[in-house]
Amino acid sequence: MTGTDVARRRILLAAPRGYCAGVARAVTVVEKALELYGAPVYVRHEIVHNKYVVQMLERKGAVFVEEADQVPEGATVVFSAHGVAPSVRQEAADRQLHAIDATCPLVTKVHKEAVRFAHDGYDILLIGHEGHEEVTGTSGEAPDHITVIDGPGDAARVQVHDTDKVAWLSQTTLSVDETMATVAALEQRFPNLVSPPSDDICYATQNRQAAVKRIGADADLVLVVGSANSSNSVRLVEVAREAGARDARLIDHAHEIDEAWLAEVRTVGLTSGASAPDILVDEVLDWLAHRGYREVEVVRTAEEHQYFALPRNLAPRPTPPHRRQGGC
Repeated sequence: MTGTDVARRRILLAAPRGYCAGVARAVTVVEKALELYGAPVYVRHEIVHNKYVVQMLERKGAVFVEEADQVPEGATVVFSAHGVAPSVRQEAADRQLHAIDATCPLVTKVHKEAVRFAHDGYDILLIGHEGHEEVTGTSGEAPDHITVIDGPGDAARVQVHDTDKVAWLSQTTLSVDETMATVAALEQRFPNLVSPPSDDICYATQNRQAAVKRIGADADLVLVVGSANSSNSVRLVEVAREAGARDARLIDHAHEIDEAWLAEVRTVGLTSGASAPDILVDEVLDWLAHRGYREVEVVRTAEEHQYFALPRNLAPRPTPPHRRQGGC
């Protein structure tokens, strides 16, 4: 490229991006638990789906495990932001674990909807990805009533007990457009399909997808900062491509960027998943600036001011009273 071309290189920086209120709360829960109880504090599954965050908390003393039976009896365990099934809570209680629930309140809302629909005798079609922690947790609330639907193609195969008593719920981190396409397919089979009382896809997921649609339409390359196991981050790559970006890539860190991706690229779109901290985006901005992309335009599509309070039981456990010597 000529010197004039280099001067025209720019970055479209999506806003909002990065941490949502649920992720910020979950990370703070682990940090606060470490502060109150000291290391180690055990965390069932990754607290959020981001390598940097997990490694940062490990350095502070968090120990990540797959199941509650890997936690020593009586120890402190944190349930991840994705939520857990009632059976997991019972197992923790049986092992006398001090359980702290970092489940995102928006995921908890979906759990409550599942319980209510099941109580009323509905078949529940849960739109989401089989095996994802959030889907597993929600399914555990009413396993005899819930069937996981992974995309519009599953709509033709699902079987229900009563076509007049069918409801749908969804994983909170899905593509809005794909979810609505799945709902439309389900409605064709079940005209009386009941929707949740409010949208299950979380505000942060929707806001980040709306922002990446804006930048994707004008970008040659979109970089999404996030981990491969982060559902909402993977969806952002898909949404960017659907919006018109010539290319879109998911990266954990700036050093993963291949300079070959920048060939003939004048406009780079940049965003991050809801579990990726801003420090990682700043590293990418620095990396791009050293390669001529110094003009940064913030593309804002929404304002976010949500805050979720910490769990009520995130406080020091009372010291057991000393037993009296003698007497009754």
